[in-house]
Amino acid sequence: MQNFDYMTPTRLIFGKDCIGKLPEVMEKIGKKVLLTYGGGSIRKIGLYDKVKELLSDFDIIELSDIQPNPKYDPSVLDGVKLCKENNIEVILSVGGGSVLDCSKAIAAGAMYDGDPWDLISYKVKAKAALPIVDIITLAATGSEYDCGGVISRTETNDKIGYIDEHLYPVVSFLDPTYTFTVSKKQTAAGCADAMNHIMEQYFCEDSSILNDGFMEAGLKSLMVNARKCLADPEDYTARAEMMLTCTYGCNGIYALGNSYTGWPCHGMEHALSAYYDITHGEGLAIITPRWMKHILSDKTVSRFVKYGVNVFGIDSGLGDYEMAEKAIQATYEFFESIGIPMHLRDVGIDESRIGEMARHVAENEGLENAWVPLSEKDIADIFTASL
Repeated sequence: MQNFDYMTPTRLIFGKDCIGKLPEVMEKIGKKVLLTYGGGSIRKIGLYDKVKELLSDFDIIELSDIQPNPKYDPSVLDGVKLCKENNIEVILSVGGGSVLDCSKAIAAGAMYDGDPWDLISYKVKAKAALPIVDIITLAATGSEYDCGGVISRTETNDKIGYIDEHLYPVVSFLDPTYTFTVSKKQTAAGCADAMNHIMEQYFCEDSSILNDGFMEAGLKSLMVNARKCLADPEDYTARAEMMLTCTYGCNGIYALGNSYTGWPCHGMEHALSAYYDITHGEGLAIITPRWMKHILSDKTVSRFVKYGVNVFGIDSGLGDYEMAEKAIQATYEFFESIGIPMHLRDVGIDESRIGEMARHVAENEGLENAWVPLSEKDIADIFTASL
């Protein structure tokens, strides 16, 4: 087991109608609020009006239209400007992980005098950030319980995972009923995203019985409950368990003491959604089984055996490679069964920019240091196999 230094300062307030505590929480942090959100979904479900009612005594400035794969320009830059012009004291993010990721970048940029991209690109280390409170409406990213976010810069095809200890939300509100109206497409993509967060930590050199069991249970929970949510979108128990499983995804708790993995599938998918603006979870679902097949070897086969037996119930009496191959196929078939398109061509990506994207990943994502190192050729081969 590897050494670690771990802290999660975020308070989770979970359950139906939990945002009744919002005024009490916000009162202790600040009265001048930047309210961030995306499109019209929070209005359709009545959440926008509820928040405005609960915070009627607060001074609220709004930043709307934050997009999936949140953009540095305009969203981050506009948010930073609003914070500075209005002396904002706290950011309230209402929506999915993209809104919260964007809000985290705004929170750091608002406390910095230079170009916020300096922070996101790690040219400069943040010294402070505005406090963030969030109300999550989509089970997927786990951003509500971690200190990172992913920001896209369209003009350079950069999509960067920005991580800084100042970016943990102070409080996250998790009401599963706000996920009842999430579309089947986004429910499935959210499941795939969360599963991949776990798998990116599971496939490593050094792990423990405790962590493996936690992650294997997380994967099984996501698969069972995603199917239930797709069959009955208002199944509270399924939505609640899926939401909590997703929340644990990226704050490190699944894999405390595990060795470094490099998160290779995220590194590759960042290029896909930066270049083509596809749905992140779908990109991950497409890439992951092909990555698994590409790295299967004498070094990795035992890990795939454990994954296959403990997650999918594959017969442990089979040969190692047969078990591993069945585990990879089961992963593919699960994603396909919940309606995810399983080829890059299905989401509008052809072979024309594979070389360019592979080079971008090789130069920027550090995958030469992953559990199984990936060269530019390896990345291109995985992309090609995913077509």
